[in-house]
Amino acid sequence: MTNSSNKYILLVMTAALISACSVTKKYERPNTLKTDQLYRDQSSTDTTSIADMPWNTVFKDEKLNALIQKGLDQNLNLKNAIENIVQARASLRQSKLAYYPTLQLDASATHNKQSQAGLNFPPGININTLTTTYKLGVSTSWEIDVWGKLSSSKRAALATYLASDAAKQAVQTQLIADIANNYFLLLAYDKQLEITEQTLKTRIENVETIKALKEGAIVTGAAVVQSEANQHAAEVLIPDLKQNIRETENALNILLGQAPGPIERGVLGDQIIPEKIAIGMPAQLLQNRPDVRQAEFNFRVAFESTNLAKTYFYPSLTLTGSTGFSNLEINDFFSHSIFYSIIGGLTQPLFNQGLNKMRLTTAQSQQLQAYNNFQQSLLVAGQEVSNALYSYQMAVEKEDSREKQIAALEKAVDFTEELLEYSSATNYTDVLTSQQNLLAAQLSGVADNLQKLQAVINLYRALGGGWR
Repeated sequence: MTNSSNKYILLVMTAALISACSVTKKYERPNTLKTDQLYRDQSSTDTTSIADMPWNTVFKDEKLNALIQKGLDQNLNLKNAIENIVQARASLRQSKLAYYPTLQLDASATHNKQSQAGLNFPPGININTLTTTYKLGVSTSWEIDVWGKLSSSKRAALATYLASDAAKQAVQTQLIADIANNYFLLLAYDKQLEITEQTLKTRIENVETIKALKEGAIVTGAAVVQSEANQHAAEVLIPDLKQNIRETENALNILLGQAPGPIERGVLGDQIIPEKIAIGMPAQLLQNRPDVRQAEFNFRVAFESTNLAKTYFYPSLTLTGSTGFSNLEINDFFSHSIFYSIIGGLTQPLFNQGLNKMRLTTAQSQQLQAYNNFQQSLLVAGQEVSNALYSYQMAVEKEDSREKQIAALEKAVDFTEELLEYSSATNYTDVLTSQQNLLAAQLSGVADNLQKLQAVINLYRALGGGWR
């Protein structure tokens, strides 16, 4: 058998040994995760989900879409999330460079004075104790990834990068939901202000009517005072609504990354929501929810950290080499001055077992915490989907009853006002009660509409929509 054949066999055996020496494990998603019951009282085999729709098709209001786009361009929290991605990408590239040898250039001049007494040469021997050494060379070092240490570090860096990307997507979905929720809240305040101002106008006219009825001895002075109090009860609502409008505009401007100012907007009655609210299957949250994916990537980071902790129990194999020129004479520097060295070494700490055990125990504990956080993120996602879906269903359920209530109260106001004017079978207290109930029902009707719109937004975000 030739020497070349022996070298080939040795190379194959070495490669097989190195392959068998890996002490790290390959990541697999835990099969203990339970997703079947995440949506309370909901079971579906349809994978169609509103989360798959781009945000600019979910919302039909162009002014809202313009605000969302501005928020995506200017929001400061989103910009910070993007910078986190930049940092994670740099760390990932750094981890990849660990696979390559290092290379250093060494250029030096060393002036050295030896102690003649310290050399301990016999008397009469004249030794030059003053020397200057000139050196120019390169050196390299390469750690061979025998136990998977470098691979685990790289996979951990990759998972960190993917987690930062998922975190950015989570910030984006929350930002879109916050802008839309505040926008619809602003429209609701606008509508309530419109209703209240119209009610105030009616009550001012009502005061004049009651005064005329008093002059005709149909009602007493108490009715006049009650009508004026009813007028002021509507007036006092207006400043609070205007304050709510101002504060909501300011909140929207913060989300848009700009100074406080007015917000261009539409009206509540023109808002259109998707005709079909599909939620898909609970298992889709693992792919659709950015915060759930972020939690899984964080678990993968902890998993690879445990792999890395295991490799510290084994020796590291490092190859080092250096070459160059070294001479005592600068004038004849390159003549007979070449030097080189090649060193292969195993490094195994002898007294670090306690440290390594504690490092592994810590990593395993952190991995368990990351797994618990992963499970928690799934449970929270299911809760949010269930809450938003039920809120939407209850808002829809209230619509017909609220419309009938408002219609009945409008008739009650008309009837009692007519009875008050033409009959003694009623008094102003009946009119007052019906008017107050009507205003409360109208304002509640606006709140019902807002609940329905915001429930759709929250369901869209809870299902993982908005980052595509």
